[in-house]
Amino acid sequence: MPFSPACQHVSEVAAYRLVFLDSNSVFYESLYVYDVANARVRPALRILKQNLTLMSAILTDRAQALAIKEVMKAAFEAYLMVLLAGGCSRIFYRSDHEMVEEDFDSLKRVFCTCGEGLIAEDVVDREAETVEGVVALMGQQTEQLIEDFSILSCETSGLGVVGTGQKLPMPPTTGRWNRADPNTILRVLCHRNDRAANQFLKKSFQLAKRR
Repeated sequence: MPFSPACQHVSEVAAYRLVFLDSNSVFYESLYVYDVANARVRPALRILKQNLTLMSAILTDRAQALAIKEVMKAAFEAYLMVLLAGGCSRIFYRSDHEMVEEDFDSLKRVFCTCGEGLIAEDVVDREAETVEGVVALMGQQTEQLIEDFSILSCETSGLGVVGTGQKLPMPPTTGRWNRADPNTILRVLCHRNDRAANQFLKKSFQLAKRR
């Protein structure tokens, strides 16, 4: 029997409250702030597990799977926001990529092991694809990111190839972040702390140096 729209809505609201309000202090407000190595995901996972246990205790067996899946989607969205819209308190070196990848694997495991098979591993993997694509971008060399961004930005704007002396177009914010979206790649570059990224952003968009 499918879930009613009301049950779906309540699950979504509860999930976003759990992640963006109840867990906000250890998730969006703290994760990777100022330094990746010293602000990793473990404290957030501890609180998340506690909240999932509490949620499971007060829900019927039938409602648990839907509610926890919505929490997973909200948690992955919050993780994306940390990586791509984390503000000036977050900077990333390319060398941080392995730690970020490891942390996201740990976050995925929370949902794979929650309850007795409440969420199938392939469902978790499918929901994780967008985040994993962004994490993969964080592992690329800055020069490759710049090249990919330039090509995709011109393609999506309909300009074709930008000639010498022409400015690259600023890609619109689509709200659908993914590794093939020029706005997403630009956000990775904006959070990348190295000289090549800083020079490109200053020359192309007059954006200030990260630090």
